[in-house]
Parts: sequence; C-alpha cells; structure tokens
Amino acid sequence: MTYLDEEVFDDIIEKRRDEADEFYYRLSPLPMTDDLRNIQRQAFSGMMWTKQHYYFIWDQWANGDPATPPPPPDRLGVRNSQWKHMHCDDILSMPDSWEYPFFAAWDSAFHCIPLAMIDPDFAKKQLDLFTREWYCHPNGQLPAYEWNFGDVNPPVHAWATFRTFKIERKMYGRQDLDFLERVFQKLLLNFTWWVNRKDADGKNVFEGGFLGLDNIGLFNRSEPLPTGGVLEQADSTGWMAFYCLSMLNIALELAKHRRIYEDIASKFFEHFIFISDAMTFRTGHKDEKSLWNEEDGFYYDAISWGGPWIQQLPVRSLVGLIPLYATTTLEPELLNKLPSFRKRVEWFVKNREDLAERNMASIRRRGKGNRLLLSIVSKDRLQQILKRMLDEDEFFSDHGIRSLSKYHKDHPFSMEVNGQEFKVGYVPGDSDSGLFGGNSNWRGPIWLCVNFLLVESLQRYYLFYGPEFQVECPTGSGDYMHLGKVAEEIQHRLQHLFARTDDGRRSINDKNDVLDFDEHWKDYLWFHEFFDGDTGRGLGATHQCGWTGLIARMIHDTGVTCRLPQTPRTPSVGMAHYFDDIFHRNLETGGTKSPNVRRHHLRRSSTGRSIGARSDFDVSINGDHDDDDDDPDEDGRSTINSVFQGDSGKVKEKQEADLHMHQYISDQLTRYKDGALLDGKSDEEEFETKA
Repeated sequence: MTYLDEEVFDDIIEKRRDEADEFYYRLSPLPMTDDLRNIQRQAFSGMMWTKQHYYFIWDQWANGDPATPPPPPDRLGVRNSQWKHMHCDDILSMPDSWEYPFFAAWDSAFHCIPLAMIDPDFAKKQLDLFTREWYCHPNGQLPAYEWNFGDVNPPVHAWATFRTFKIERKMYGRQDLDFLERVFQKLLLNFTWWVNRKDADGKNVFEGGFLGLDNIGLFNRSEPLPTGGVLEQADSTGWMAFYCLSMLNIALELAKHRRIYEDIASKFFEHFIFISDAMTFRTGHKDEKSLWNEEDGFYYDAISWGGPWIQQLPVRSLVGLIPLYATTTLEPELLNKLPSFRKRVEWFVKNREDLAERNMASIRRRGKGNRLLLSIVSKDRLQQILKRMLDEDEFFSDHGIRSLSKYHKDHPFSMEVNGQEFKVGYVPGDSDSGLFGGNSNWRGPIWLCVNFLLVESLQRYYLFYGPEFQVECPTGSGDYMHLGKVAEEIQHRLQHLFARTDDGRRSINDKNDVLDFDEHWKDYLWFHEFFDGDTGRGLGATHQCGWTGLIARMIHDTGVTCRLPQTPRTPSVGMAHYFDDIFHRNLETGGTKSPNVRRHHLRRSSTGRSIGARSDFDVSINGDHDDDDDDPDEDGRSTINSVFQGDSGKVKEKQEADLHMHQYISDQLTRYKDGALLDGKSDEEEFETKA
C-alpha cells in the first residue's frame, strides 16, 4: 500500500504556488498596488476558468442517434440549417461558462488578447479554429454564435490575429509567421464574403445588421426595416475599414519575409481609401450628405431608399465612435523596404488626387517620426468627435466610455412608422428592451471590449500627431492632454471599476457591504459582462465574462500610473528599492548576464510548420494530429509530473524564452525609469508593422 507523504505533498504544492506567483509577477514587473495585481491575476484566472469542451455536430443534431427515435421532422428547417458542415469538438474559450456556455466569434477574438499574454499557443489555436473548414462556412462567413451561426459579428478576427502574433513576439521572443500566414489566407475568403454580401450596391457603405451591438439602434438591425429601404451603418462601414487596415498590417508583416504579399497589401490600402471616402461621399459632389453630420460633428446611421434619398438617424451612440477604430500609421523605413508597395501608394495618391484631397488628405502629410497616417477620420473630425466623447454629460463617465450618450436621457430620439413608435433613450443600467433576450444593453452601459479598441485607436493617433496635438479632457474642464494621455485616462477610469476607492468599496459591487468588506468576499471579484454607465455597477453575466478579462492587459499597460490612493502619480525616491530588487532578481536568474539577452534573434514559434504542412494545434478529431503530452518517455517514465522532464528540446525552448522574458522585463523597467510610461507614450511595437 502506498501512503501519501503529507510533508512532501505540501512542499510540492508550495513550490507550485511559488512558481505561479513568479509567472504572473514577471508578466507585469512594474510597481503597482497589490490590489491591481490581484485584479489582474483573477482576470487571467477567469480566462482559464471559462474554457469548456464544446461539442456540436450538425448531422448528429439534425438526424439523431441510430438507436433512438428520430427527432421531429421540423428540426431540419429550424435555425442553422445552412451550417451543415459544422463539426465542433474542441476546447473553446466561452464568454461565460455559466450564462453563455457557447462561443461567439467576436468575443473569442477579444479573449485572445489576455490569453496571448499567458498562453499564446492556446490563443492562436482559438483564432485558427474559426477559420478551419469545419467552422468557417464554405462561402467564407465565420460562425457568429450558437443561436444563429449566420448572424454577423464585428470583423475583429484579423485584428486579434495580428495582436496575438505581436504579443507572443514581444513577450516570448517567438514569431509564428506560419500561424499568421495561415489565418490571413483564410480571412481573405471572409473579407470577400463581407464585400459581396454586406455592400449591397457596391458603394463601400455597408449594411452589417446585428453586429454584436444588440439593442443599440432605433430598429432591430437583424430584421428588415419597417420604413423600407436599407440601413447604411456607420459602425458597419467603420468596422470594414478597420478590417481593411488589420489585413493591411498583416500583409505588410508577411511582405517583409515574402515580397509577393506587397501586392495584396496594395489591394487593402486602396480598398481602405474607397471605404473611407464613402463614409462622407457617394459621387464626390461637394454638398452631398451621407453618414457624417457636419452640424453635429458626428457619424450617424442612415436609411437609404436608393439614389439621393437618405435620412440620417441622429442617435449619438457607439455607432458614431467606431469609425475612430480605422486608423494606422506607416513607417517610412517600412515603405523603403517594400518598394513595390511604396510605388503603388505614391501612384495612387498622385493619380487619385480627388480622393486624397477630400477626407484622406492626411496621407500627404508626415507626422511624428515622419510617419504616414491612414484614417477614416480627419484631424478636424477627430477633434469634433472627441469633444463629445470626452464630455462627461455625454459619453465620458467616471468608469469609461458609455455606449450611448447621456444627452439622450433628456432628449430621446423617436420615429413613428405606420402608427408604431420606435424610440431610443439613455438607459445606463439593465435593459428596458426585450430585444436579444433583454439581458444585454448597449444604450448607455460601459463595455470593455469597445473601450479597449478606442484606447488603441487613440494611441495610434498619438503615434502620428505626437504630444503637440492636445484636446480638452474632460471637455469643459480646462485641462488639455495629448492623445496618449487621453488613452491612459480612459484606462484608469476602467480600472476604477474594480479597484478599491478610499472608503474600501469597489464600484462593481454597487455598495454591497458583504462584497466590499466581508473577509470571505472583499478580495474576490466578479468580472461582469458590462457596467452601469453612471455608477459602474456590474451587470449582465456576472461570474466571468470573457472579454472583461481585457482589464488584465490594461493593468499591464497603465496600472503603474493608475491614480489610486496607494499609487503615486510619478516615481519617487521611495521606489528606488523596488528597481534595485527587480534588477537583482533579473541578474540572479541570468537575465542580464548573458550576451544573448541583448536583442537576441527572434525564434520561429514552436508551431514550426510550413503553410502546406500539418498544424501543430491539437485540433482533436477534426483532421489534425493530437499530440499526447502524457505519453511515457523513452525510459518508460511518465512525464506528467514535470512539463519538461526528459525533453531537451522543451528545456532549451524554455531557456530561450526565459532569456527573452528577462530582456522584456528590463525594457519595461527602462521605459518606466525614463518616464515614457508616465508620460502616456505608446509602445510603438504594439501597434505598428515595424521595418
């Protein structure tokens, strides 16, 4: 009989606990409060907790099991009947393992950002799966969500793919070009599906429908308009421009290694300009009216009945902020290394001067670092939009950007159609509409996913405009900030949702004494689906809503400067011991001693495969190889007790990753000591395709 040695068992548990502490500590080595570290770590933990096995095979669901009575005949005609190829048998990251135990395409894309920080291989597998033949429709559409695979979610897959690629490269020193190229090629099909199915008249003005924003509009955007005509959506068109630039960034990254991608990069560059131009113009006539409202300084949805007949719907919502997402900068060094792409850009600007001189004039101007700017929103329009977005009586709450302007609290917009009144008003908390089940609300609450993209967009604008371009933040306060600082301010306010205030409360708990002060509850957080636009109270799915885990990334980026009672605004002499401790720990593990730490060569990712070869992702029964990590080694010993036992390849890979992680930590500390983080400066490597 084998007895458990409790002392040995306790030692093993304690060692694993220390290893986990060290792992999470290294992800964010900069000085921040223990409370923020706790929030970040629980957000990461929640991302792990929401993994589930998802099993759905359409043929089995529709036809039943051989030994049981057949399902009712009408099952063949119900929802998802056009998705007969679906064969899901995988571990997936779910929005909420209790309330939403099924995938949603754009939720999964956002999940991959925090997941890439702790498990880039799993994040890449998630992104890869949705483009595979047993998920992606033969026509190129990605499945939206279980209730209706054929609905439309915002096209954020390309953005998440590129960000995951760059996070792994920066934090772990591996660049998986095979993953990037493989997903990119499949997304070409999806992009084409969008252009063919959602741009009805070929005007580059898109009618996306639902687009994940549930009840944000005056009408149910998944259904035909009661007014007749077509709803031309500012957010759908903005999403497509954003999609274009995400694909452009990937193509430019791949072109650095395979020049043939310069041609496809040129295609996305030109397509983006046409979409950008269509946001305001149709035929190019000077007085033509489309989605931009000059008087209000905002983008609106519009009903089009064909020809010149168009009616804007003046609802100030997230719909009018999404065009801000569509921006990126191009480095001159990158253009010089891609002569074919540069030549096409120069030709297009010269020969399509009509486009460049309208809302794309910024292409001709050089910004900070001699960069070029691609953006739907011109500088003048950016100022007008930000004036509203940063107004605390409109979008800017104490806890982030609202999904609908507070202006509509006293000024709801309504329209009567065939005797029926349709109305949109500001509702900061739970929904007052039964649309999409009622347990979701985009008419005032704060959602982290869309705030995250707004933050990134402002950081990209900052890379171009630099510290000289400043806006009033908040509007009417008399305080002016450059856009890097504005992005930081938004992140701080989002962190204030979770962080303790001076009186020990957390906004998400809505002054609940048990959750705020009871020793069994006060340090354990829920990551809600969305938050009250006035109070920050947590709403919707409450246990662990996946994309709310994005707060972990925000804490990583700006937790060091977050204005909390325990955190100074600027470095102080008292922090000197902290830096000494960090650098000492780095030296102890060999971080800065090794000559290889200094910008050592980036390794190909461990997925080491060519495009035509088998994927290394263990995609179970659906066609790819599934490696069994628990097989005995050649000496007959099980390796389950140690990740690297008896595997020299993995030991070497871990050593190389450690070297890169030490360099990463040193770089972060250096940026902090130099004041770059404290001045709100963006990390260019995160947002640009570098030369």
